[in-house]
Amino acid sequence: MQEDLDEWFDEGGDAATAETTESVESNDTGANEADANESGATDAGANEAASDAGANESGATDAGANEAASDAFVPDRCLSFTVRGPWGHFRRVEGNVVKQTYRVLPRTTAAGLIAAVLGIERDGYYDLFAPDASALAVEPVRPLRTLNMPMNTLSTSNADLASLNPRGKISVKLPNPAKPRQQHNYEVLVDPAYRLDVALDDAAVYADLRETLEAGESHYVPSLGLSEHLAEIEYHGEFAVEDGPTDDVVSVDSAVPDAVDDVVPDPDARCQVEESPGFMTTDAGGRTTTRFTTYVYNPDAGPLRVRDVSAARVDGRTVVFV
Repeated sequence: MQEDLDEWFDEGGDAATAETTESVESNDTGANEADANESGATDAGANEAASDAGANESGATDAGANEAASDAFVPDRCLSFTVRGPWGHFRRVEGNVVKQTYRVLPRTTAAGLIAAVLGIERDGYYDLFAPDASALAVEPVRPLRTLNMPMNTLSTSNADLASLNPRGKISVKLPNPAKPRQQHNYEVLVDPAYRLDVALDDAAVYADLRETLEAGESHYVPSLGLSEHLAEIEYHGEFAVEDGPTDDVVSVDSAVPDAVDDVVPDPDARCQVEESPGFMTTDAGGRTTTRFTTYVYNPDAGPLRVRDVSAARVDGRTVVFV
């Protein structure tokens, strides 16, 4: 615009025109400066707002982490037992055609196993094993190995169920044996065994569990995942939960929750990672997972060296509760 006005003035514009041009230039310059100032103020405001938002978000994240840590149940005593069986299958939530299994007993499965020992109904124990009401450590005590096992199955959808004695007072629905079988590959654990250390904030339920384990009893038949993978329970006793080592690097016997970045590599120890359901709650559809736990573990059932971990000592072992 400046070049056009200069050219027009050189070709014969008079002083008035020049004054007009100068006024236009002055106005344009003022407008540009105002726009620049406004733009700068807007950018500064945006940057300040973004900075504040980032600080708020960071503060909220830190507050959430601190709140989760502060809500964790810290036990002073726990019950310890080993559950083992010839087979196990803890179906991964992302599985499809090939039904894969978790290697480490998921916390939700351990909670269901303990609820079965106590005779608590399905969907009736989630609050009992909430983060602020329970603590549980899982230690594989045998090397974790799997194989694929093809199984012929019948559909259990409502359309494929047949009723027995439909006119009687008690009617049972079973898969229709006339329907064709479907073959699925199941990844199953071979001779799995896990030592569990469990503590509950509910004193009455805790005492009931201790008495049941001491008597070698179980309300329902325990299993490792699927109902056909029967399990046996060996009770070790009740132990004090003592403070763990305070060294920078600690050798941990149990699977270590949420410590992927804290494992110290060791050429003599294998290390694997998996994420599994940690906590559940009831909803309109039955139940839903509210939080997952990422376990770091040694598939050879040996210890791992971990730094900056909050460990505990139970019966001469170093474990990490979640």
